[in-house]
Amino acid sequence: MSYSVRIALIAALGGFLFGFETAVISGAEQTIEKLWDLTPNQLGLTVASSLFGTVLGSLIAGFPAQRYGRKQTLFLIGLMYVISALGCSISTGLLGFIFFRFIGGVAVGASSVVGPMYISEISPAKMRGRLAGSFQLNIVLGILLAYISNYFFATSGENSWRWMLGIMVIPAGLYAILVRSIPESPRWLILNNMIDKAIPVMNKIGEVDPHQAIADIKASISEKKEHLFQSKFIKPIVFAVILAMFNQLSGINAIIYYSKRIFEMAGFDTSNAYLQSIYIGAANLLFTLLAMTLIDRFGRKKLLLIGSVGMIFFLGLTAFAFRTPGVTDSNVVWYLIGFIGFFAFSQGAVIWVFISEIFPNSVRSQGGSLGSSTHWIMAAIISYAFPVIVKSTPEGGYYSFLFYTVMMVLHLLFVWKFLPETKGKSLEKIQEELGISKG
Repeated sequence: MSYSVRIALIAALGGFLFGFETAVISGAEQTIEKLWDLTPNQLGLTVASSLFGTVLGSLIAGFPAQRYGRKQTLFLIGLMYVISALGCSISTGLLGFIFFRFIGGVAVGASSVVGPMYISEISPAKMRGRLAGSFQLNIVLGILLAYISNYFFATSGENSWRWMLGIMVIPAGLYAILVRSIPESPRWLILNNMIDKAIPVMNKIGEVDPHQAIADIKASISEKKEHLFQSKFIKPIVFAVILAMFNQLSGINAIIYYSKRIFEMAGFDTSNAYLQSIYIGAANLLFTLLAMTLIDRFGRKKLLLIGSVGMIFFLGLTAFAFRTPGVTDSNVVWYLIGFIGFFAFSQGAVIWVFISEIFPNSVRSQGGSLGSSTHWIMAAIISYAFPVIVKSTPEGGYYSFLFYTVMMVLHLLFVWKFLPETKGKSLEKIQEELGISKG
């Protein structure tokens, strides 16, 4: 295994914690609802509390990543995951639980910015899609293992939800230890005039001509301090924001957070609902692996177009299945597996890669924060709204999935008409093709 692959995979373990933290609540939310006698609005707030944290984490992550380096920020993120897992598992009241869920959310939001950013900066151009995509692969692996652990802990008694949430302390601690062994991003070192430290790292990651690479990186940076919100950055800003919005308008986080509830709405009993969630997680992993093998060959745009068509079809079928309240439809599991498959193959695999690629070196941390915070703001809205809509009207499931279907039609048109292709290009070449000058 090459050095760049090894350190990319260590950084990508933050994605595993991201996925686990995101999905584990699906097994505990109904128990917590009964334990603290929550109203639909309170339940939505409790589940979405983590997402409010992700918004904050994604907004602030760019500052420490720019000021103190990618490596130190990743280590801090690992510690926050440990604190969140321990805190949630021992909480005795709702407010404490929400607080520690919020801390975990801050870690997720920060991880979604800094993890892909670090990986894209240490990856050779020809492998960047696959290595940056390994972050998404770890996300779906974390989701799958969260569903599996929920299934096994479900029968462990009244405190099963504590085990579901607390088990994450083990991988979180391991991640915090391993991330100490990776080097700092050479691009960050160059941005901070630490050329003597950057060259050894560039040699290790396989840079053919480090001095030329350093010259190209310096040439792409304005001599004055850059701020993101300038007219010359309008293209990457618009692309990142709209793609991040559509990622959540697909309904993906509502499905992940409330998978057990959705399957019970479709007529499955509790034990089968836990099991169906595992099938969803397995499909997510399988199709993400497929996307990783193709993203650098097919390109980002083609994957998004193929995925859009599939998501529209399966979301439409799911909406149709919920059109008549109280009618059991066992095919819902296949419809959702189909949706998850196409989502994982397209948006799931592409979003963090694309956002980490399209911003110039000088504002990449700011751009990553913008794209990620947009993603998490939409995730909070969708995840909060889902239980409220479902419980407010018998046709809530139908209206929710119909809305997601329409959004994916708009996503298809956006990708087809406007989104550029970035495969196989250096980060500096992408900047040039987007018409971004350094001055």
